[in-house]
Amino acid sequence: MLTIYLKPGCPFCNKVLATLDTLELEYERKDVTSDEAILNELIEKGGQKMVPYLVDDEKGKAMYESDDIVDYLKENYGSDTPVTGEAKPRVHLSDAACTSCEG
Repeated sequence: MLTIYLKPGCPFCNKVLATLDTLELEYERKDVTSDEAILNELIEKGGQKMVPYLVDDEKGKAMYESDDIVDYLKENYGSDTPVTGEAKPRVHLSDAACTSCEG
């Protein structure tokens, strides 16, 4: 099971969530701002208050840093075959125009 510790509105967390959704992976979301127990759990597991934090129980892996998490997910759960189902909305990390969305 994949678990992602996050804060709503965090662009780095959104980047990881977009990758999880694109790869159509099942995961548990843990909002560290919703409950102090979840924040304490994050600190106990990872040693820091930093998000995003991914825990992959099946592979015994845990990590911070959105780029590292995205690379890990693509490497371990990505596929050469196209993703099925409806397209997920893209997450923009800045106010810049996206050529993919704007044409």
